Amino acid sequence: MDTSESSESGTEAGAKGPDPRQGGRRRGWRRWAMDTRPLRRPAYRRLWSSTIVTAVGSQLTAVAVPKQIYDITGSSAWVGAASLAGLLPLIVFALWGGAVADTMDRRKLLLITNTGIAVTSLLFWVQAVTGMESVAALMLLLALQQAFWGLNAPARNASIARLVPEDELAAANALGSTVMQTGQVVGPLLAGALIPVVGLAELYLIDALALCVTVWAVHRLPALPPLSGAGVRRAGVREVMAGFRYIARHKVLLLSFLADIVAMVLGMPRALFPQLAAEGYAGHGEGLALGLLFAAIPVGAVAGGVFSGTFSRARRHGWMVIGAVVVWGVAIAGFGLSSSLWLAVAFLVVAGVADMVSMVFRGAILLSAATDEMRGRMQGVFTVVVAGGPRLADVLHGGAGSAFGAREAVAGGGLLVVVVMLALAAAVPALRRYRV
Repeated sequence: MDTSESSESGTEAGAKGPDPRQGGRRRGWRRWAMDTRPLRRPAYRRLWSSTIVTAVGSQLTAVAVPKQIYDITGSSAWVGAASLAGLLPLIVFALWGGAVADTMDRRKLLLITNTGIAVTSLLFWVQAVTGMESVAALMLLLALQQAFWGLNAPARNASIARLVPEDELAAANALGSTVMQTGQVVGPLLAGALIPVVGLAELYLIDALALCVTVWAVHRLPALPPLSGAGVRRAGVREVMAGFRYIARHKVLLLSFLADIVAMVLGMPRALFPQLAAEGYAGHGEGLALGLLFAAIPVGAVAGGVFSGTFSRARRHGWMVIGAVVVWGVAIAGFGLSSSLWLAVAFLVVAGVADMVSMVFRGAILLSAATDEMRGRMQGVFTVVVAGGPRLADVLHGGAGSAFGAREAVAGGGLLVVVVMLALAAAVPALRRYRV
């Protein structure tokens, strides 16, 4: 690792040092397939297995809430308001949750927050089966659920560096990201198939039951207390601000966050998908076009994860992030310039692959370049960036699409991603030099 930005990577709970028998060059098709070495670590395998269940279950609730709100109000504006109602508590509690994750046993925090999320899903089910039909209750429960999720995500992500050795961090991130992206594809499809069969309310119940599996898996994790006596601190505003100062002092961390902000804010065009589907692809049904556009990036990300063996062993993590963001920008620009639906979808699939590569190595940098006492706060900021970036992009692209046209806004955003990312990489060498 680059010693100018290095930290310890404490490995415990079954995460022994690299095994030369496992780290050798893989042959044939195995060199292309996903690197599964982290799954040989029992503790990481339990954490990852719980993700498989919740990745799909959480999407059932993500579909059910806006569907129920629309059924009650008949208004898309209320659906949008509910999304914003969940964003603020997510931001606040993710930042605070990162500080909490640095001051207490992360396993205990995961148990508390996963239980809270499960109880919230159960309350969603109760309000649905009792016919409450209250938008205010739904928005309150959504805000509560997102608060628990904000507390949960930093602890969950920060724990990975304690469960696998440093040279397997990229592979572990690829495994986790692939499962989450698969859930974003399978979950909504499953929800659509289940609603006519079992009803809307039961989606909440299925999610709650799935979360019980997660709680059981987390219960079997080893204790993950703070290292170096960090547990004497209190998680308050001072600790949150210390996390931001830490990012400012470590340029490789700052650049990893900026890379995601550049890619998502300037280059995520999902707000323009409906307009493009309606106006941009003659000869195709609007519904088919819209479904393909929304599915293409997650499908590309899943494909990137399945074949992550092609890149997950790379050691120049900084260059992998830079290259992935540039490819994302080029692919988005190509999407904007495409008049053919299938070519447009192909460009979005490429963008999804690039997004997976970027996620894998940005996540690995956050875990390896930060000390353990700061990892929770780094993951808290990461959660806010990941959640907030696309929402800011919706506003930016919506306005640009209205002012300049949908295709021009998309293509221009993609080109801006390339220009800004290359400028940042040239101006600040820390990211270019970072390797493990």
